[in-house]
Amino acid sequence: MPQPDHVSIYDLPEFDALDPETQRYFEICVEKLGLVPNVLRTFSRNVEKLRAFSQYYNTLMLAPSGLSKLEREMVAVVVSSANRCFYCLVAHGQAVRKLSGDPQLGEMLVMNYRVAELSLRQRAMLDFAWKLTTTPAEIVEADREALRAAGLGPDEIFDLADVIGFFNMSNRFAIASDMMPNPEYHAMDRGAD
Repeated sequence: MPQPDHVSIYDLPEFDALDPETQRYFEICVEKLGLVPNVLRTFSRNVEKLRAFSQYYNTLMLAPSGLSKLEREMVAVVVSSANRCFYCLVAHGQAVRKLSGDPQLGEMLVMNYRVAELSLRQRAMLDFAWKLTTTPAEIVEADREALRAAGLGPDEIFDLADVIGFFNMSNRFAIASDMMPNPEYHAMDRGAD
């Protein structure tokens, strides 16, 4: 049974109605990803917010960091699992599969990250992500100390908190918008020919 056949609850502009800069951005998405992610299509309803979202996302997830791209995607999936955000679980689960080369890892993180064989560093990061998402008022110094004990420095803890916060925000926007993942994500990087 396929997922619902819509991008989100909003009426979205057609490609030809977008300004040239946004059209070019979407063309680059197709060149690099093979699709325009539905989150960007949804944000195209407000081009100023699309640009702000894209700039923040690209800085957070793609720019140099003490956290690897895979680690950041793993955090995105665990936060999205706690929030049960269908869009982000599918889209970022695919990114975990691609970056790790392990189709099972993405599924484990989606369902229950605790079953995955993870390094001490990864386990500490994902435990922190889960707790900050599900019971943020209960974060105490011992939680930050567990990150330090796993080898994370101040800049890495900063980036980790930033990724966790961003995905809590974007999960809520995606859920409120009834945003559907691009159907193509479901089949990508599954390891089958």
